[in-house]
Amino acid sequence: MPPIHANVTRVEAAAAAAGVVISVRRFPEGTRTAEDAARAVGCDVDQIVKSLVFMVDGDPVVALMAGSDRLDPLRLAAALGAEHVRRADGDEVRAATGFSIGGVPPFGHATPLRVLIDKHLLDHPLVWAAAGLPDAVFSIEPGELARVAEARTASLAAAAS
Repeated sequence: MPPIHANVTRVEAAAAAAGVVISVRRFPEGTRTAEDAARAVGCDVDQIVKSLVFMVDGDPVVALMAGSDRLDPLRLAAALGAEHVRRADGDEVRAATGFSIGGVPPFGHATPLRVLIDKHLLDHPLVWAAAGLPDAVFSIEPGELARVAEARTASLAAAAS
């Protein structure tokens, strides 16, 4: 078992500050992609939370999406009344959240960020999210996830093609 990493401690502390105790699990094989995470924890890929960072009119925003869904940038822009939306690059993600792509959690970020949660995530009794590292995840009820992340619910997923 690897020692507790500072990133994991920060995510646990953010949850605890909101009155939630999370149990972080580490998987040496990694949980970087939604498919990898679902395989590791033994759940459906839709129960995996993707924490995606986008630059919205120049400001970083976190969008929480189900593992199999793709974010529609036009829906994100509409939800925020924004004009310009693009995916943040790795440096922007790290600067805004304090975490690297593949391990970005839904809360515990380095700076206060706007967070939106796609309504599809709320369909599940339990979801799994990154805990600050590409091999660390935790489970949480989606309503609690939205509350702890102070996320606003929106319809962000691209229409199925």
